[in-house]
Amino acid sequence: MQTRCNNLLAPSIALTAVVLLGGCVERRVWIETDPPGALVWLNDTQVGRSPVDVSITHHGIYDVRIEKEGFEPLVTSADTNGPIWDSVPLDFFVEILPIDAKCEARWKFLLSPRDDSEVALVGRATDLRDRLRVEGERKPADGLSEGEERFEKLQEAVEGKPQDPSLMPKAVPESAPPAPTVPPSQLP
Repeated sequence: MQTRCNNLLAPSIALTAVVLLGGCVERRVWIETDPPGALVWLNDTQVGRSPVDVSITHHGIYDVRIEKEGFEPLVTSADTNGPIWDSVPLDFFVEILPIDAKCEARWKFLLSPRDDSEVALVGRATDLRDRLRVEGERKPADGLSEGEERFEKLQEAVEGKPQDPSLMPKAVPESAPPAPTVPPSQLP
């Protein structure tokens, strides 16, 4: 009986040690820009000026925003494309094994010089105006958009026209009913 317990105890201790002394998986993204020195944001969190090395928790697609004075801002997304051993369910075993694993993604972005001439400025303003017009013209098939309906209801209220009863404020009675009283014998 003593031998049987020792045979089970050794593997249990070894398994416990492996789990407690598990390894570490380090995931990093190295971000470079041409020209260097641009401010970099990952998922709306500023991470520094390029070139920058960032630690990430999981592989996947990240929103990237890059800005530098004199250059067009760049808003895009990038994928880290992790190794096969860092995907479910293999990542669980890599995390608990007593090894240190590293994986790194490298991204390089080319920034375009900003054209601040009057012609370019007018062109960007025209593009923005046209995009806003197209968005403003999109209406639901049943007529007015939700914002336009609200505006009309508010306009009716201001002009004293008939209103939607759901928009009317609730009347508060002038004399509220008295609060219920509890006899002292029923107080805790």
